[in-house]
Amino acid sequence: MFEITLTSFIRIVTVGFLAYVGLIILLRASGKRTLTKLNAFDLVVTVALGSTLATILLDSSISLLEGMTAFALLISLQYLLTFFSVHSKWVNNVIKSEPRLLFLDGNFLRKAMKKERIKEMEILQAIRNTGFGSTEKVKAVVLETDGSLSVISSETGNALENVNSES
Repeated sequence: MFEITLTSFIRIVTVGFLAYVGLIILLRASGKRTLTKLNAFDLVVTVALGSTLATILLDSSISLLEGMTAFALLISLQYLLTFFSVHSKWVNNVIKSEPRLLFLDGNFLRKAMKKERIKEMEILQAIRNTGFGSTEKVKAVVLETDGSLSVISSETGNALENVNSES
């Protein structure tokens, strides 16, 4: 259980280094969008890439070339999905949620909060994290498509365009 042979050590270090370098090259070639946190599909790809790297490192029956093929497949599928989401409204609607308004002009939108499973305490925390000591200077709080909460000051322009305001 606590043993490692010189051969397996050398394999892990060599394959780990090469797989890591290969992953970096593929990620750089695919563009910045591959590992963003914009939606659930991006998260799935990120987790899958990490899992694939771990498998390449620890499973001696998986060759480096097989692992690199898996990386290339995952990154290519992610690239295609993002390409089609930019060029097709239908695909974009399937894979992305809409931002949702949770707080507006001093009022918590309880129906929207319940639907998104967000508590008042979480909204207040987002407001505090933005630097506001009270809700008076806050125009709105929006649950973004990546799951983060955006706080919009009442002093800024209208950033609420395309935000789902259904309660």
